[in-house]
Amino acid sequence: MKIMPRLTLGHLWPATVLIGVFVLANTYPIRPNDFWWHLALGRQIVAAGRIPAVDVYSYTMTGQPYPSYQMFWLADIGLYALFSAGGPALVIFAHSLLLTAAYGLLLWAGQRLAHDWRAAALATLFSAALGFDAWNVRPQTLSFLLGAVFTLAIYSYRQRQRALWLACFPLGMLVWVNSHGSFPLGLALPGIWLGEEAWRAWAARARNDRKTALDGLRAPGIALLASLLACLANPRGLELYRYPQALLGDPTVQSLVTEWAPPSLSSLPGSLFIPGIFLAAVLLAVSPRRPDFFQLATFAIFGLLGLHTTRGVAWFGLAMAPILSVHLSGVVARNAASEKRPAPPAGAPILNLVLLALLAGLALLSLPWFKEALPYPGQKAGLISKETPVEATRFLLNARPPGELFHEMGFGSYLIWAAFPNYRVFADPRIELYPGELWRDYLLISNAIPGWEERLERYGVHTLLLSPARQAALIQAARDSGRWRLIYQDQAALIFTRLPWGQNHRSTFSTLPVWEVARGEGYIYLA
Repeated sequence: MKIMPRLTLGHLWPATVLIGVFVLANTYPIRPNDFWWHLALGRQIVAAGRIPAVDVYSYTMTGQPYPSYQMFWLADIGLYALFSAGGPALVIFAHSLLLTAAYGLLLWAGQRLAHDWRAAALATLFSAALGFDAWNVRPQTLSFLLGAVFTLAIYSYRQRQRALWLACFPLGMLVWVNSHGSFPLGLALPGIWLGEEAWRAWAARARNDRKTALDGLRAPGIALLASLLACLANPRGLELYRYPQALLGDPTVQSLVTEWAPPSLSSLPGSLFIPGIFLAAVLLAVSPRRPDFFQLATFAIFGLLGLHTTRGVAWFGLAMAPILSVHLSGVVARNAASEKRPAPPAGAPILNLVLLALLAGLALLSLPWFKEALPYPGQKAGLISKETPVEATRFLLNARPPGELFHEMGFGSYLIWAAFPNYRVFADPRIELYPGELWRDYLLISNAIPGWEERLERYGVHTLLLSPARQAALIQAARDSGRWRLIYQDQAALIFTRLPWGQNHRSTFSTLPVWEVARGEGYIYLA
């Protein structure tokens, strides 16, 4: 019974935040856009025993070099191994563990700096709020964990100079640089640390304290240099820096993918980030603990990243969580001292234990294997999101309508996994693979701009797999044209086939409601 008094309300704060992250991540179904093509690449690498160099999944860019495969190969093999072992449930579970571990490391770093579980938990909650819109199942999740490891390693080494913490940088970068293109952020963290020590070294040299100046530069210099050398272990070698540079500077990526565009108040990430960066600045300004160079540089660099691209919003939260823990704790302690408030209550040990058990039970119920038995709302139901054309693709493979396929961009990812090699894609979320002219045609066709049928004819398209949520104009135009026959429909997708010239489906075909799918009624339109 000696352990029970140690479980206080202060400990329930971090437990609540981390279990909340775990539960929320478990409820996310797998969305189609990025996951499935990465899974297909993992399958291809395992089958062939090498990383592919060119595209084989599209008919518009077949044979085109696609060196970006070399940025994801390790994570994609891991995703495929998990999926092969336990299907989507195991993938979601592993994804939830990685996210929870990432925020857990940030919370631990914050607590070690602030010595305040509540402040660390609140700062981590702030970080999770900024990041949860980026929690889709994809290789990026691994980079969140590695970023948290690097952050913890920096703060831990500064407290206790142990070489093991420095080893985290090259080892972590070996994984990062072969798993996701965000690896430059892993260089930014020790780079900021080196910048701080350089600032201190300059101040020490001004005091003629040369030994202190050199000693401070050694550890971050080793961390940064070792990380840079580890980057060379990627198959692209020195060319790997072209990937993030190309994405950040590609106007097509910026315009087509909202998460690469700057955040705005009209989007969920922007509506959280823009007030959040302002509140973080206010906290740093009013804190009784003066921000140091590392904290200010982290705020500036990751704040600018978040302002430049929505993908940077989650990283601002990750980088700032331990820093905000320190300053939130300082403000609370100052206010408590000035008002002579008593220490926060520890709570009844037994009641605290009951609350912790309830939280653990909630975490258990959230496991993906129990999802089908629980009444989740529509968007959260199932392991694979409702926007994924699972049944439509199954019908496509059974019916085998002729010709090339035009489809919604996000559908392309699932088609690469489920329909290749029987059907190849027009375009998919590998945005940088396709030229701007093709994306222009995609947008003109999807919005049924006059000339859309002629453009489809040029690409040899005879079958349409369309999203009612994103291609409503094209669906209506296909219905109205008289040259397309609807052969399948469900909540996620509709399939049209092109009639021979001179035929009109209104006079030639009848409608029979004979197809039923798991997520509602669908229809096959038969001759």
